[in-house]
Amino acid sequence: MAVAIFLLILVVGSVIFTFVSPWWFTDIASNWGGIDTTVLITFWVCGVVFVAVGLFMAYSTWKFRHREGARADYEPENPRLELGLTIVTAIGVVAMLAPGLLVWDDYVNPPADAQEIEVLSQQWRWSFRFPGEDGVLGTVHVKNIRSDNPFGMNPNDPAGEDDVLVAGNRVQLPVNRPYKVLLRSNDVLHDFFVPEFRAKMDAVPGMITYFWFEPTKEGDYEILCAELCGKGHYTMRGFVDIVGQEDFDAWLAAQPTWAQMKAGVTPKAYSALARRGREVAEANGCFACHSLDGSQVVGPTWQGLWGAETALADGSSITVDESYVLESVRAPAAKLVEGFAPVMIAYDAEIISDDDLAALAAFLREDTELAEASTP
Repeated sequence: MAVAIFLLILVVGSVIFTFVSPWWFTDIASNWGGIDTTVLITFWVCGVVFVAVGLFMAYSTWKFRHREGARADYEPENPRLELGLTIVTAIGVVAMLAPGLLVWDDYVNPPADAQEIEVLSQQWRWSFRFPGEDGVLGTVHVKNIRSDNPFGMNPNDPAGEDDVLVAGNRVQLPVNRPYKVLLRSNDVLHDFFVPEFRAKMDAVPGMITYFWFEPTKEGDYEILCAELCGKGHYTMRGFVDIVGQEDFDAWLAAQPTWAQMKAGVTPKAYSALARRGREVAEANGCFACHSLDGSQVVGPTWQGLWGAETALADGSSITVDESYVLESVRAPAAKLVEGFAPVMIAYDAEIISDDDLAALAAFLREDTELAEASTP
């Protein structure tokens, strides 16, 4: 009897918790309401089966409990019961799979007016590429990738000259405009996922995968990697800002093209040492927590950081220089910036060498200097 009561409480409690649970879908911000519908259909089919099986177990435990003098009948087969269960199971499986197949067919068939954007994944960062005025993305190959060609652009393909390259983890897209997302990976399996868009797809080394979506709400949304891609997987975060068309056009015009990058005409012409420092930051997931545009993520922004007086949690202040950068990487909690939690892990010399730290410091210094030089 106690087991039957426990099973009944488990079923009833699960149903109540489902409807009062604080964990539910975020507000959707794209056209993929059909994916929510598909998930809910699966949820209801599985939920009904769970309740039915749970109640049947509780009833059977009570009905066929041990009693003195009771005898069990041996019935190894019941064709009628087996046929009924087969039909009901088949209906349930079809109800779960059919909507998903219909949505998937739409998911991988973008409309004719969809604009293309390439998402390049690499441990542990995202980069983005837009076609230029010709509307065509240039060809790429992994063998072309190096520090001065992070996208692996084909230098002999004229179609790529006007491609717009976004090397940071933050990208902008216009609202109410369909986009076909082309996915590449430079190393291992990644997965591009924006929860509010209900849209995700694996980025597979050696091939190009794709899907499409149309953002429907302006706002900032986090990009996650939904595949365990290595020790820095948790830092592989980015952001997509959904804005109006005019704001997007202005932002896109400020990004460098492949031709400008080759010629060194980029918004910030870093030295070779500073470029290496940026690569160190990207490789170790620093931009998942520190922005370069003044926005607050997890840690303090790096915009204008070098040489600035920074208030610390203990009430003192410090000027940001190379020694402070070194200490902040090796022992992040030693001089904690005011207003931020001590969540950063320490990086020893086996992870980031002293030479790499010197390059990182050069990047921070030049980023500040170049920004100040470009300010009228």
